[in-house]
Amino acid sequence: MDYKNIIFKHEAGISYVTINRPDVLNALNADTLTELDDCFTDLEKCQDTKVVIITGAGGKSFVAGADIKELHDDTVITGHARALRGQAVYSKIENLSKPVIAAVNGFALGGGCEMSMACDIRLASEKAKFGQPEVNLGIIPGYGGTQRLARLVGPGMAKKLIFTGDIIRADEALRIGLVDAVYPPEELMNEAVSLAKKIISKGPIAVRLAKKAINLGMDTDLKSGLEHEAVLFSAICATEDKNEGTGAFLEKREAKFSGK
Repeated sequence: MDYKNIIFKHEAGISYVTINRPDVLNALNADTLTELDDCFTDLEKCQDTKVVIITGAGGKSFVAGADIKELHDDTVITGHARALRGQAVYSKIENLSKPVIAAVNGFALGGGCEMSMACDIRLASEKAKFGQPEVNLGIIPGYGGTQRLARLVGPGMAKKLIFTGDIIRADEALRIGLVDAVYPPEELMNEAVSLAKKIISKGPIAVRLAKKAINLGMDTDLKSGLEHEAVLFSAICATEDKNEGTGAFLEKREAKFSGK
């Protein structure tokens, strides 16, 4: 995979996607979104990829938002297209069949905060800062911010952050549930890799179906979510991994999952 604005690396079941525009704090332009779209299309097909870690290059920023020069020229028509494009890419990240970990190493503002929320798990550096400051530009979040933020932190807190455009530190993001853990900057990637390896050691079909059940449940009522969970639970009972996992437990040995 050759890209101009992102760096892709794969090692030991983990695929690393690094937004690589440090001169503009990794701001997202149309070309970068296209590369992310292509990358996650390939990652969906890649059987060697078990977990994905997304981060930003340069140490100062995860993703500092969208490219303001492009936004300035938007009309009603192009603005609608831009929002739909960003939402589609982030939905592809959110619904990837493998877990996606955001290693937020700096500014996660606007589209960057929205990208982190599309990931399954958010780990942050103590230096990370989060916000949806679009109102400062006279616009609103367009890549899912009004929807995912409310689901993560509740509608009241989401409205406060979006209406004021406030930027919060990592410890506050942890307190309100926007991130799942905070680490010293020098430990962030090691912690992300450690978490990825732990996930890889589990039954891959179980992880994939658990993600599918959780994501669907977030967008439906409890009764429908429970019904879907039961269907997935029954499906996994037909797998070799289920027999291996339960057998290993009864035999007091480590399970060796095959993904079948």
